[in-house]
Amino acid sequence: MKRIGQVIRISPETIEEYKYHHANAWPEVNARLKASNIQNYSIYYRNGLAFAYMEYAGSDFEADMAAIAADPMTQKWWDVVKPLMSPLEDRLEGEFWSDMEEVYHLD
Repeated sequence: MKRIGQVIRISPETIEEYKYHHANAWPEVNARLKASNIQNYSIYYRNGLAFAYMEYAGSDFEADMAAIAADPMTQKWWDVVKPLMSPLEDRLEGEFWSDMEEVYHLD
């Protein structure tokens, strides 16, 4: 299993809308995430930053992420929530959410 941590900015002006949409996440989007082997997915917020944690339980991460990106309902979901987020200035090329390095884990 692969553990993933990511971070992005969400302004205080848009956080309530962001929270609303995630409290009412579309079932099709959640189903696509699960079909692409994403589990134990959580998003936390504090003072303008959102932190996402998820676990990937599949065997072909790139193919599963491509399936998520190609999904029409996920694309519509992103049309709704992406305008509420601002990528970090130092993100790597191709990133929207910035990947974080795991520095400690305890099972």
